Amino acid sequence: MRRKIVAGNWKMNGSRGLVENLVGYVRSELPSLDNGVEAVIIPPALYIGDVTSLAGAQIAVGVQNVARWDSGAYTGEVSAAMARDCGCRYALVGHSERRQLFAETDAVVAEKVTQLLSQGVVAIVCVGETLAEREAGQAEEVVATQVRKGLGNVSGSEWQKIVVAYEPVWAIGTGKTATSSDAQAMHQSIRSVLSDMGAPAEAISLLYGGSVKADNAAALFAEPDIDGGLIGGASLVATDFMSICQAMPAGPER
Repeated sequence: MRRKIVAGNWKMNGSRGLVENLVGYVRSELPSLDNGVEAVIIPPALYIGDVTSLAGAQIAVGVQNVARWDSGAYTGEVSAAMARDCGCRYALVGHSERRQLFAETDAVVAEKVTQLLSQGVVAIVCVGETLAEREAGQAEEVVATQVRKGLGNVSGSEWQKIVVAYEPVWAIGTGKTATSSDAQAMHQSIRSVLSDMGAPAEAISLLYGGSVKADNAAALFAEPDIDGGLIGGASLVATDFMSICQAMPAGPER
């Protein structure tokens, strides 16, 4: 069965004040939900310890990026082992900003996935097409290639530690979002690709990201292949993040 996940990616935003106010609020409100959602907060690495100390058992903590290497002379990098040691249960891999701004390729994504799996950390692997690729009719092909190459080294029970987040690049931080039916179509395509790869596709959680807000979350989460969201700007506002968590339909895991 698939987990229902709402993960907040703070990107390069945050402060100790935000940690205290937002994490405290979310922790106090989550027990009132009966929809089985798992809330994940993914702050900048400097605040992981602060978030972890306040999160309790109700909130999972993630890291925004990890290194391709397990240790060594790589100044400024954070290893998967360090992330696990600091209490991270999740890690983002292959976010479009990492791909675009830091030239991370599918091969690099695959290396980072391997590092995370070796440490038992769940990899949230981000995939998505640009507006030009979508307008050229290449969206499904681009995303399928990212899935196949980024997850090409995963096998057997390792799939239990994989989550895929579909984030159309043109909808990240722009206020634009795919329609729920468009998002569903891509999620269904991703699940088909995973099945072709020999993965237990029906057991892997797929998240939608790209300007998810309280007013569109319910429609997105109602789609059969969308198991939650990777939230950007709205995850920095406690009430907005909780509203998105509340938008997850009640009932058993899918």
